[in-house]
Amino acid sequence: MLPLDDQKTTGQKLELRDYLQILDKRRWTIFTVFLIVFILIIIVGLRKKTPLYTSTSTILLERSRNNGNTGLGMYYSWDPEFLPTQTEIIKSRKVARRVVDNLDLVTRYHNHFFPEKKTKTSTFAAIKATVFDYFSFLLHPDQTHSPVSSTSNQGKLDNQASRIADIIKGRIKVESIKDTRVVNIHYTDTNPSIAKLITDAIVQAYIEESLEIKLSSTKQSLKWMASKAQQERATLEKSEKNLQKFMREHNLVTLENRLAIYPEKLGQISTQLSNAQAERQNLEALHQQIAGMKKNPEALERIPFIAKNKTLQSIRDQILKAEQRIKELSKKYGPKHPNMIKAVDDRNILIKEKKQEIERIVESADNAYELAKSKEKNLKKLLASTKNEFLEINENFVQSTIMKREVDANRALYETLTSNIKKTSVTQDSQSVNIWVMREASIEAEPSNVQPKRVLLIAFVLSLASGIGIALFVEYLDNTIKSSEEIEQRYGLTVLGTVQATKKGELIEKTLLDDTQSSLAESYRMIRSSLLLSSADRPPRTIAVTSMTSQEGKTSTALNLARTMAQISEKVLLIDADMRKPRIHTLFNLTNISGLSTFLSGNTDEEIVHCMVEDNLSVITSGIIPPNPAELLSSTRMKMLLESMEQDYDFIFIDTPPISHLADGLIISTLVDGTVLVARAGKITYDIFNDGLKKLQDFKPHILGVILNRLRIGHDFSRYDYRYYNEYNQYSKINEDGD
Repeated sequence: MLPLDDQKTTGQKLELRDYLQILDKRRWTIFTVFLIVFILIIIVGLRKKTPLYTSTSTILLERSRNNGNTGLGMYYSWDPEFLPTQTEIIKSRKVARRVVDNLDLVTRYHNHFFPEKKTKTSTFAAIKATVFDYFSFLLHPDQTHSPVSSTSNQGKLDNQASRIADIIKGRIKVESIKDTRVVNIHYTDTNPSIAKLITDAIVQAYIEESLEIKLSSTKQSLKWMASKAQQERATLEKSEKNLQKFMREHNLVTLENRLAIYPEKLGQISTQLSNAQAERQNLEALHQQIAGMKKNPEALERIPFIAKNKTLQSIRDQILKAEQRIKELSKKYGPKHPNMIKAVDDRNILIKEKKQEIERIVESADNAYELAKSKEKNLKKLLASTKNEFLEINENFVQSTIMKREVDANRALYETLTSNIKKTSVTQDSQSVNIWVMREASIEAEPSNVQPKRVLLIAFVLSLASGIGIALFVEYLDNTIKSSEEIEQRYGLTVLGTVQATKKGELIEKTLLDDTQSSLAESYRMIRSSLLLSSADRPPRTIAVTSMTSQEGKTSTALNLARTMAQISEKVLLIDADMRKPRIHTLFNLTNISGLSTFLSGNTDEEIVHCMVEDNLSVITSGIIPPNPAELLSSTRMKMLLESMEQDYDFIFIDTPPISHLADGLIISTLVDGTVLVARAGKITYDIFNDGLKKLQDFKPHILGVILNRLRIGHDFSRYDYRYYNEYNQYSKINEDGD
């Protein structure tokens, strides 16, 4: 069995077959959600609407520009802002207003856009209006209303035209076809003929509006460029005169040749200065390093600059040879021997020479550092003086260059303006946008807002997706144990077998007696075989049957297991140890005055075993409900009873209370050969099972396995298996009847 820490993390990856089983199990949920959503979408999608007709016209747009070489040549370039800009122009209010004016929609189709509301006018109101008009004429016979009326009517017409333009603007839809310059213009109206008429008018109004934009822009450009050209011409002449005067006063004819020398000279000096600075920095670092180690000759000698000196390396090699000679002579002579004295003197002389050589190297490094500083200083002075000379010469040249640049700019601007004036004058009557009508609008016969097939397709897809989604969500929220594979993989427990759910109104306690060849009876026989093989040495003889909570079927399971075991054994005993809610005596119609509780409490000397209530099956009822069942079950009399019964019976099954909140079953689990857990499929949750299993593990019982009870067909075994067993069973009965 897996540790509880691993039980929580053990999972199973769902396969397609598992999803199909989930959908099959939740098929009524899917069907209900599908039906509700489908009906709602159909009601909303097919409700009665005012039919709308959409007319479409297709146009091709190309942006035209002038070719500077030919004057009138066209070329096309990719412009990501071109089509969006033209789309906004098509949907603009000016285009819509132009449509209103071109078609005279205010007068010709006024009632279409502003349908008259039928109002009931009373007779009294009509008489009152007539009398009021009559007396007004008598009081003011000479008053003329025509000018005021004309102005009022014109304002009213303009207002109506603006309102119609707003209506048309809101109904225009422009669609750009991807990766092309083709544009579809849609207009929707309740009248298909008017929809076609206005769609064509929109295209024409757009063409006119584009041309007007071009003409207006061209006129303004020509006017501005002509005025600007006069100003730039005067500015150009003035700048040219100033430049000529400046060059003559400062003799700038040969200045450019002299300027070419100074940059090269400055570059050379700068390079020499950079090299001198780098050399000075290196020598300065060496100087500081030597200064910090002058008091430590040994460390001074290890400086790379000094260590790499060839003379010093030669002296060190001689010192090394002298020391080796002293070491060799010391093996033959004493320290006062003439050869030893001479060898030591030679070594000391070499050491002195090494010290002098180091001092010489240090002195040469210091001299090199001072020389580098002097060289750097001289180069800086030379660079500064050269810069000053160059600046003096360059000042006049810069001034002349500025004046030349000004002349060139004025000349370029003047020439550009002159050229643009000529080009604009030639192309002012051409359009900036080329528009071709590829397809004119047509009168549509079918409304665009009523599409039954589309509504049905959308309803079907959304309804099916909603049903499947809700079914999977409900399954995700279901935290109950549903299959034997889940128990084995999560907890590492053996599943002894599964018991299918009985039909509604059918008692599982009687089903086994009524039909011994049913699939239910076969399930218990398979569990019996699993129990007999659950131990290596011998089958367990005393078996406790319990569950985590109530209503999981532990009592009926204990009873049916005892009955099934009695079919192959001579003597089987069933003990009702549930002294809180006993049921065994009611299933056999037995008295419960004396039983397990009276025996354990020592209040009876009567025989508590009801022998042979069925074939090979005896029963011990729970007895009167005591106030302290747990204390009675943990007493020595309980152990004595089980030891005594084991001598008389082949197998003993004990029905115990649930273990989640009661200690009775936990106590009994320590007194028997093995414990069988009953779990009701689809009811017991993982949290409850984990909690009960943890309590049970604290007592370290021998758990024989788990029986998955009331499992519905399709969860832990297929319908084919169930149907095959029934057909096979019926075939067997037919053969027996035939024999």
